[in-house]
Amino acid sequence: MGEVPASRPIGFWGIWALTVGAMVGSGIFLLPTVLAPFGVYALAGWLVTGAGAMCIAVVIGKLAVRSPRSGGPAVFVKDAFGRFAGFMAGWSLWVSFVIAVPAIAMAFVGYAGSLYPDLSNNNFAQMVVGLVVIWSLTFIALKGVKEAALATIVLTMLKLLPLIFVIGLAIVVGSPKALLALDVPETSFFPSLAATALLTMWAFLGLEAGVVSTDAVADPQRTLPRAVSLGVLTVMSIYVLITLATMVLVPQNILMNSEAPLVDATRSLGRVGFTIVAVGALVSTAGALLAALFVIGHLAFGMAQDGIAPQFFARQRPGGAPAAALVVGASIGSVLMLLNATEGLLGAFTFLLMMSTATALLPYFLCALAELKHSWGSSRGWITLAFVSAMYSFFALVGSGFVVLMWGGILLCAGIPVYWLADREQKVMAIAHE
Repeated sequence: MGEVPASRPIGFWGIWALTVGAMVGSGIFLLPTVLAPFGVYALAGWLVTGAGAMCIAVVIGKLAVRSPRSGGPAVFVKDAFGRFAGFMAGWSLWVSFVIAVPAIAMAFVGYAGSLYPDLSNNNFAQMVVGLVVIWSLTFIALKGVKEAALATIVLTMLKLLPLIFVIGLAIVVGSPKALLALDVPETSFFPSLAATALLTMWAFLGLEAGVVSTDAVADPQRTLPRAVSLGVLTVMSIYVLITLATMVLVPQNILMNSEAPLVDATRSLGRVGFTIVAVGALVSTAGALLAALFVIGHLAFGMAQDGIAPQFFARQRPGGAPAAALVVGASIGSVLMLLNATEGLLGAFTFLLMMSTATALLPYFLCALAELKHSWGSSRGWITLAFVSAMYSFFALVGSGFVVLMWGGILLCAGIPVYWLADREQKVMAIAHE
């Protein structure tokens, strides 16, 4: 791909790894359990979500070319609809990733418990391990953009190995007849499809991870659309294959209650297979958590640079790491993890998963509307793609249910004082420059 300038340390494979790393993590390692009650309906959910995610990824890649600066969806929506809309898009996405931090940490703890069974029955120990993981990775992210990007590439490559191993195992010893024996919900197909579409969208959360740090990307106009699209296609393929693999390797009644479904899928191989997948899952969730922290930092940093977030978030370390935004995000994520300590691993994970997904769908929807506005009257192909992206985002958002939408609305309203502070800072700066 050519030599990457020192001022822009992230190249094609760095963006691909960041995109894949943000998506492949807790979702693929715990979602088989959450989706097990839906049986084969889950496969339909994956396909619908994958198609929708690919449309969103292409739209976001296009917007990144139109607005090549850090901030991702916040910047894209601001350029199309103004400061307040841009802030709400960025705030909603930032909240989504902050909520994702404890959810991913819980997934890490779940797989750590498969290696150390005593951990599974000790809520206090689970919280300590989760907090140690969060802050260890925050420290890595604080080292600098180049270091975080390199760590993400390494973790992404390592996390794919156990997934390929499980898929291969299913091909060798799994029986396709197991799919025919799966129970499905008593509800009709379309309500189940709506529910699985929301749940599976969690696994694609982070598809915009590569575009929030555009200022650090070499040749962003060429790199971003290609790398993000390839990342989503890679992840979609892995997700569908892993879902099929767990369904043919683990009985449905066991899968529905598993805290480590991929480990259960390899128990027939004894301790060796069990350990390979468990360690791989720990690496994978760690990589996803690092990618989430990367987005938290650079999203808030980009918003501050664009004047739609308090200037406090624009503070950087010498290596380019947005220190203030990272520390604030990690701190809030840690508090959320402690608040959910009494809910049980799977219960807390599922709720946080749905909240994180729902708050991410709003900026995806707004990005699709932004592309509709830009393409209106020019490109019929881009208009169609943006329309499909908007409809998919809306469809998945509605499927989140009243409780999730209510809490999502409350969290959005909580951002209004933050916007007021940023707006006030901009007015003061404008007066000072007069």
